Amino acid sequence: MAFFVFKNNLKVWLFVLQMGDITQKGYEKKRSKLIGAYLPQPPTANGAAVVRCRLQHSEGAPGRALHSGNIGVCDIREAAVRERAASTAGNRPLFYFRFGVDQALPPERRAPVTPASSTRYHRRRSSGSRDERYRSDVHTEAVQAALAKHKERKMAVPMPSKRRSLVVQTSMDAYTPPDTSSGSEDEGSVQGDSQGTPTSSQGSINMEHWISQAIHGSTTSTTSSSSTQSGGSGAAHRLADVMAQTHIENHSAPPDVTTYTSEHSIQVERPQGSTTSRTAPKYGNAELMETGDGVPVSSRVSAKIQQLVNTLKRPKRPPLREFFVDDFEELLEVQQPDPNQPKPEGAQMLAVRGEQLGVVTNWPPSLEAALQRWGTISPKAPCLTTMDTNGKPLYILTYGKLWTRSMKVAYNILHKLGTKQEPMVRPGDRVALVFPNNDPAASMVAFYGCLLAEVVPVPIEVPLTRKDAGSQQIGFLLGSCGVTVALTSDACHKGLPKSPTGEIPQFKGWPKLLWFVTESKHLSKPPRDWFPHIKDANNDTAYIEYKTCKDGSVLGVTVTRIALLTHCQALTQACGYTEAETIVNVLDFKKDVGLWHGILTSVMNMMHVISIPYALMKVNPLSWIQKVCQYKAKVACVKSRDMHWALVAHRDQRDINLSSLRMLIVADGANPWSISSCDAFLNVFQSKGLRQEVICPCASSPEALTVAIRRPTDDSNQPPGRGVLSMHGLTYGVIRVDSEEKLSVLTVQDVGLVMPGAIMCSVKPDGIPQLCRTDEIGELCVCAIATGTSYYGLSGMTKNTFEVFPVTSSGAPVSEYPFVRTGLLGFVGPGGLVFVVGKMDGLMVVSGRRHNADDIVATALAVEPMKFVYRGRIAVFSVTVLHDERIVIVAEQRPDSTEEDSFQWMSRVLQAIDSIHQVGVYCLALVPANTLPKTPLGGIHLSETKQLFLEGSLHPCNVLMCPHTCVTNLPKPRQKQPEIGPASVMVGNLVSGKRIAQASGRDLGQIEDNDQARKFLFLSEVLQWRAQTTPDHVLYTLLNCRGAIASSLTCVQLHKRAEKIAVMLLERGHLQDGDHVALVYPPGIDLIAAFYGCLYAGCVPITVRPPHPQNIATTLPTVKMIVEVSRSACLMTTQLICKLLRSREAAAAVDVRAWPPILDTDDLPKKRPAQIYKPSNPDTLAYLDFSVSTTGMLAGVKMCHAATSAFCRSIKLQCELYPSREVAICLDPYCGLGFVLWCLCSVYSGHQSILIPPSELETNPALWLLAVSQYKVRDTFCSYSVMELCTKGLGSQTESLKARGLDLSRVRTCVVVAEERPRIALTQSFSKLFKDLGLHPRAVSTSFGCRVNLAICLQGTSGPDPTTVYVDMRALRHDRVRLVERGSPHSLPLMESGKILPGVRIIIANPETKGPLGDSHLGEIWVHSAHNASGYFTIYGDESLQSDHFNSRLSFGDTQTVWARTGYLGFLRRTELTDANGERHDALYVVGALDEAMELRGMRYHPIDIETSVIRAHKSVTECAVFTWTNLLVVVVELDGSEQEALDLVPLVTNVVLEEHYLVVGVVVVVDIGVIPINSRGEKQRMHLRDGFLADQLDPIYVAYNM
Repeated sequence: MAFFVFKNNLKVWLFVLQMGDITQKGYEKKRSKLIGAYLPQPPTANGAAVVRCRLQHSEGAPGRALHSGNIGVCDIREAAVRERAASTAGNRPLFYFRFGVDQALPPERRAPVTPASSTRYHRRRSSGSRDERYRSDVHTEAVQAALAKHKERKMAVPMPSKRRSLVVQTSMDAYTPPDTSSGSEDEGSVQGDSQGTPTSSQGSINMEHWISQAIHGSTTSTTSSSSTQSGGSGAAHRLADVMAQTHIENHSAPPDVTTYTSEHSIQVERPQGSTTSRTAPKYGNAELMETGDGVPVSSRVSAKIQQLVNTLKRPKRPPLREFFVDDFEELLEVQQPDPNQPKPEGAQMLAVRGEQLGVVTNWPPSLEAALQRWGTISPKAPCLTTMDTNGKPLYILTYGKLWTRSMKVAYNILHKLGTKQEPMVRPGDRVALVFPNNDPAASMVAFYGCLLAEVVPVPIEVPLTRKDAGSQQIGFLLGSCGVTVALTSDACHKGLPKSPTGEIPQFKGWPKLLWFVTESKHLSKPPRDWFPHIKDANNDTAYIEYKTCKDGSVLGVTVTRIALLTHCQALTQACGYTEAETIVNVLDFKKDVGLWHGILTSVMNMMHVISIPYALMKVNPLSWIQKVCQYKAKVACVKSRDMHWALVAHRDQRDINLSSLRMLIVADGANPWSISSCDAFLNVFQSKGLRQEVICPCASSPEALTVAIRRPTDDSNQPPGRGVLSMHGLTYGVIRVDSEEKLSVLTVQDVGLVMPGAIMCSVKPDGIPQLCRTDEIGELCVCAIATGTSYYGLSGMTKNTFEVFPVTSSGAPVSEYPFVRTGLLGFVGPGGLVFVVGKMDGLMVVSGRRHNADDIVATALAVEPMKFVYRGRIAVFSVTVLHDERIVIVAEQRPDSTEEDSFQWMSRVLQAIDSIHQVGVYCLALVPANTLPKTPLGGIHLSETKQLFLEGSLHPCNVLMCPHTCVTNLPKPRQKQPEIGPASVMVGNLVSGKRIAQASGRDLGQIEDNDQARKFLFLSEVLQWRAQTTPDHVLYTLLNCRGAIASSLTCVQLHKRAEKIAVMLLERGHLQDGDHVALVYPPGIDLIAAFYGCLYAGCVPITVRPPHPQNIATTLPTVKMIVEVSRSACLMTTQLICKLLRSREAAAAVDVRAWPPILDTDDLPKKRPAQIYKPSNPDTLAYLDFSVSTTGMLAGVKMCHAATSAFCRSIKLQCELYPSREVAICLDPYCGLGFVLWCLCSVYSGHQSILIPPSELETNPALWLLAVSQYKVRDTFCSYSVMELCTKGLGSQTESLKARGLDLSRVRTCVVVAEERPRIALTQSFSKLFKDLGLHPRAVSTSFGCRVNLAICLQGTSGPDPTTVYVDMRALRHDRVRLVERGSPHSLPLMESGKILPGVRIIIANPETKGPLGDSHLGEIWVHSAHNASGYFTIYGDESLQSDHFNSRLSFGDTQTVWARTGYLGFLRRTELTDANGERHDALYVVGALDEAMELRGMRYHPIDIETSVIRAHKSVTECAVFTWTNLLVVVVELDGSEQEALDLVPLVTNVVLEEHYLVVGVVVVVDIGVIPINSRGEKQRMHLRDGFLADQLDPIYVAYNM
């Protein structure tokens, strides 16, 4: 029979066990079974006996009644007796307890701890500086085993691409030296630890070496990162094979692999008749090709995307039960409870009472009374010894000095601040205590001075700079406490930041403070008759301890005088403190355990405290151990980190003897990972006199003070309690035995018994505070006098979160008195031992399962810890994205780590956490060493780190996002519903109960006007008529960049010039009528003359934008393409461009010998043509209009003479253009409406056009608006790029423009010419910006045209103002329109695209079925008009654009009319407004181009919507473009900021697209400003961008491949 012992101060209980004896051998066997499969040979175990016990204390007689007798409280002793009885019941065990084998075995079987074994231990540990808090050999082995498992799974993760300038951070000099702050609260390191002894390879087995062999040495390496530098690794070859089979040549879309179905598999088509060994296509031959910059091809973008696709092909772990209800509300998947999840089975726990607080007769009635007693009886007794940084005693504060100085401080606070009539501080007021960590004596004097003066001390950290992490929140606390005075020491006062005048500045968020120095020499002596009023402890507030919450806010916990005294008494009893004992304190004396033991309880018992400052610990980590030896200290207060530091620095020092210690208080015993430090420390120092029973972990919280503490005992046969719990069970809040096959266990140690005089229970962490079952994890709550009483000044929070009234399952309250929540998660085990498994603050609930941040940190540190993480500094927190918490890990990497190391480590951490915790990590970020915000004691400031992450100012040097693996609650992909066909009821103009969506502009035939130009069929005739009737009327005025007139043309000048050009074409060019002529001119008058010259000669002109002289290589091929595709027989241009086309640079870009004949119009013949050509038929071709669409296609449309004239007439009527009018045009004159307004309309209508080339605005952004103002123009036309240039370039200059006389009050229409959805944000900001200069907001509107009809809508002069509606973006994805209120969630504003032009009819049709749609339904816009283009001339790049674009018929309804399909989605909506002709006005809303829309998850997304969200995500994103590739969403962002900010954007972009669009971003590309190509209309060329990205031409700053 093994026996199972728990220690209790009073009795030793014997437990009867069901299980047989598990000896050292048995443990070995179990352990090797657990991890043997993964290890070459099992290392010798620091064995432990494992026994099982039943955890239950619910059956049996009701315990003693508490207080009023209405509740049952289980006393520890009774629990133990019942435990004995219950444990014989044969139920299956609920959890393991384990004891160190040394105690369970007889002495002769124990392995002696020799110096040799301890040095081996030491060597293995000291080579790095990792944080020992989280060290656990079993856990490390579990992690390595889990990683070994992953070897079998081929997982090639594409490594992010990074610009070289971002990778230079590897030198040590690039880093700040290690932290100079006063130490470290949660982690830190020792000086010189990086030069520690090298990892020993003589040990039984070197785990690190083995695991790296296992991972690096395998050909199926877990990541492909090794291939990026070498190009020859297995991963690269494997990738090449994959690529060879997948055959991506013309970027043809590979199969869709990310549709969210688990059974979906990919068939990779192989080219017929080929074998895998055939030469790989363009992007796959990693073995053969290196790109120009020496990057192996396996790191080429397209290869990486394929790799990512292959990785994402693997079915997801949880089968997704996704659903979507066919309404607009998209339902996100709700995590269904797992039917196999463990549920608590024990009975309901009973509250556990601690032993009675036995009041000793000589205990003082208050702490001040104790101080008075010792100060007068034993004034020479030492109270506190402080150390300097060399470890020499700096100062000894005796009880006499403490008493007199405290009195002096009390007198001065009350009588020397303010005036006699108006003292600044009265009893009960709060004052701040600001003392550095190396000056406990001054702090202690000030603290007791406050107690004697009956003012309330609020001890806080010293603010080092004006922007300390969390300092602002401390300021808010001081403000809410009404603090006006801060007590500080001389040295500290001198060290505070000062303004130039020598004043201490006001820190951010702090109230105005009077700084008061408490050194005796600065204080007045109290008069002889003055004496502090010493009362018995009462309910007045004694002090306020600050507490930092999870969100970074700081609260003050008020502790009353009676609680303070009772707590000291409880600690004295629990720890067995006696008078004049010596205690070594390494902890922060301002709060928590350091304050309670080192400042308060010590004085009650006249103890001597040796205070070790952090500065000394950093220089000499063994200092606390040396002081224990030197002073023969009985007690030491440390954190597990201090034990770890001592281990690292321990060099077999001969003179160490720890036998004097009767109690080593481990202050962070509540961190479950502290157990490993305790074990390791014991292992090494047992030979130095340290006894196991001396180690006393305790659990504490700011609210409940000390929650539990292990009692010191003299009996070395009582081993501490251990629980080996299944981590899987813990995620469901259930205590379970670790089952054999699980690698994931958490070993917890007990933190002793409930405090004397306290009652403890655990309640469910959320919902009603119901008592937990015995095998359930809950939040520990304490009811005692010795706890905090409230959050200062926050009665609501105190009622709701500080206090709690636990209830039983029947709903009855456990007690009439409130319990205090400790913020600790745990359970009360057998024998009343308290176990803590985590903190509420570290709790992350992901998909309904709870994970503790500390556990995740431990797993991450167990992955190659020595090599990689700088000083173990890892922050783990969760962020809420898409209605669930997502885990984020941020780690500081060592300065010398390479990109390769980082990526290896990151991918392994993901695998380890996935295996051990079965949870996905959403984001893993690495930052340079020493850059995370620190707490005052050097730990990581978690909430500040989270804040930096969320606002994009963390500046990581590596980021890996895994949204594909984590986000499992997306809406179900949409299945298309069959649409209603012709069989649906059509009654008159109704379709399925709605008015058919059709509308038309005014009828051209019925408008009577005195339009003389109407008599002529051809524009060439109109020009001749104007040259005869009004020869000197100016038609065109061209302005230069200074706003002066560069040239102008009258009717007759244009006519004569056109005649000469016609002669030139016929004589020099030898052209026939009908030949095509390319006009390559800059925007100006030559272009207009050349156009009419072509008409006079009977040729067909094509306007072409000239190549950019600074960028010939990319712009000239487009010119060449248009010339070739349009089959131009001749090319006309200016002398300057003529030279450019024949230059050496041009020859490098294209074959210049293949140009058609080039005519130079600067040298014209003098004669007139014999006759001017007159077309035989108005349906013959007038000109060709070539344009590159946003999808990158070059399309030329044919405009006949009849359409051209109808077009001009329609615009004349809509805009009321007459010869007396002036119109300013700032557009590119090469295609669409821009060309028509620039070249044709003035000739037809006779108005004067003031021409402003948009390129001139680059040098003078105010040019266009100054011209509009100067010429008193009423109508002006511009493009979005012009409007954007003005908004950005003139934003700050409106005042100076006003001073220059700029006045826009005469403008009645300012039309943006566009072929897209109106950019409402831009037009609104333009209107707002220039409102002060007289611009009427109603004047700004947009037009809409496309390839089949160059202008469908244009605002014009009459008619109602453009309207704006708000639609639901989610409904839009489902091709539905749902109107919502402005500002409602997911609302998208859409502005009407101008009024429908005269002679134009519109209908909305279903693009698939071609049936008409009802009002307010989304469909394709079809148009019927006299100025429709007559067809495509040719399309280069896609022959599939069929002729039905120009002659389609509806499938039902009006099947006779011939329509042209615009290729744009939109809807018509009848408004309440009336048109000029009295009809109700129909507004057309354009949503976006069908070509551009992206089909993702069965829904239709418009790139602009995603881009708008992304641009809002971070201030440094100036532009964004999205496209899809292999069904992955690729987001390209332009960064306006330092390259260091590039990686901040990756998580923010991923978050915003998930939140607002329910899409997972596949690739995030960060590029420089200006990389996203934009055409002259200001439209993004997304397909060009895609091609450039896939061909590696973007030179991105960073490319992140999201997993």
